[in-house]
Amino acid sequence: MSEHLGLILGACLLDALIGDPVYPFHPVRLIGRWSWFCEQRLFGLGLNGRLGGVIHWLLVVGAALGIWFGLHCALELIHPALAWGWDLCVAASLICNRSLLEQGWQVLRCLDNLEAARLEVANLVGRDVEHLDRAGIVRAALESLSENLTDGVLTPLWALSLFGLPGLILVKSISTLDSMVGYRNERYERFGWLAARSDDLIHWLPARLSVLLIAFASLLTGGHPWLAIRTAWRHHRILPSPNSGWGEAACAGALRVRLVGPLWRKGRLLEMGYLGDPEWRVDLEPHDLSRGLRLIGVAALLSIPIGLGLGALRPLYF
Repeated sequence: MSEHLGLILGACLLDALIGDPVYPFHPVRLIGRWSWFCEQRLFGLGLNGRLGGVIHWLLVVGAALGIWFGLHCALELIHPALAWGWDLCVAASLICNRSLLEQGWQVLRCLDNLEAARLEVANLVGRDVEHLDRAGIVRAALESLSENLTDGVLTPLWALSLFGLPGLILVKSISTLDSMVGYRNERYERFGWLAARSDDLIHWLPARLSVLLIAFASLLTGGHPWLAIRTAWRHHRILPSPNSGWGEAACAGALRVRLVGPLWRKGRLLEMGYLGDPEWRVDLEPHDLSRGLRLIGVAALLSIPIGLGLGALRPLYF
């Protein structure tokens, strides 16, 4: 148990110190390259439907777990400390608390220059950014931060805590697959079905628990905890995703602002509804993004002791 808790704490500390390292052999980059390679080969064989998607999922997830396990066993034969060090490097590369906040702060620093801010927020969102004014950039950044609190922080950390490094590798592999093939378009509607559904599954519970975490963080940062819970319950269905609406609506309530609304994507204006009550502000300012960054930062920080607590309970079920 001490090794497991040390791995969790060590990964979080390394992430806090150095963030998400950028290097050619980053696990997510390798998973992405292998996913693209397998996709090309399967499409070349005519396996571009659901069967091909299942094979693709198994090849990518199996390779990620297999390579980690093979190297872990080989290093353990040399010395157990080497195997633990390998596990720590992998875990630290897949935990991204700091990078999420850094991207948000970078948007905040650029808000006086709309072109620069649009370029920065484009790294966070999948919508068209050329139409965004300053208020739209702030809303987009807050929406991404609150959604990625679940996808990039809670699910990976708690998977590591509950299921060890294989759990973390599994959820990051699935998230990478979803970002590459989990789209509802002509190419991926059937091929990416398993990737998209499995991504929905792994984030289902953390997305709903994120509401409580955001509410508690808002209590500590001078926000509106009850509005966070109420808004999440009433408005989460506005977004088509089964998970992202919970965190985004909770963030809107905690800050007492409106998020989402009409947005441009691939040259089309989508008439999305607003998360939040009609009387709340929609013309957001830089201080709203600053408040949101504090809110999400505290929520991410609170997730660590929860993760350690889950890790301490692991011997009870494994």
